[in-house]
Amino acid sequence: MNGDATRAFESTVERFGPPRHHSGRAILAGVDGSDTAMRAAAFAFGMARREGGRLIVAFVVSRTALTNLGPAVAATVEHDTTLQLYAELREQIRAAAEELEVPVSFLKTYGDPYTSLRDTADRGQVDTVVVGASQKAGHRFAGSVATKLIKAGHWPVLVVP
Repeated sequence: MNGDATRAFESTVERFGPPRHHSGRAILAGVDGSDTAMRAAAFAFGMARREGGRLIVAFVVSRTALTNLGPAVAATVEHDTTLQLYAELREQIRAAAEELEVPVSFLKTYGDPYTSLRDTADRGQVDTVVVGASQKAGHRFAGSVATKLIKAGHWPVLVVP
């Protein structure tokens, strides 16, 4: 990847919604664009709004087998697709934060989803982590991100189907 492409994957945090003077709970939602992740984000928004809390929404960009094994063209296509997904998620999160008047920190980071969500939850001192159920069949054997977060045992984890 060139310098511009590398910068596109640097971690960023953007804040949306009202100022962060809420004293309620802190909730972390992991999003990846899947249906279950979007339902989890909607649930987390409702939870934060009802409880007067703040919400951290994390979008974790991770390498796939295609990027690791594929030619430069495949990597470029995946990069462009990820940037488009990020832009769409960013706009949806911003609109929801303003409409629901929930203070939101939208985090884009790069790495392993479990590790990134675990570290974000610990740093953000969250009270609850909300994630979507995995839709991948292989996770029954290898374990999903949700299962790993539950096993970490640092915070309650809500898994939305």
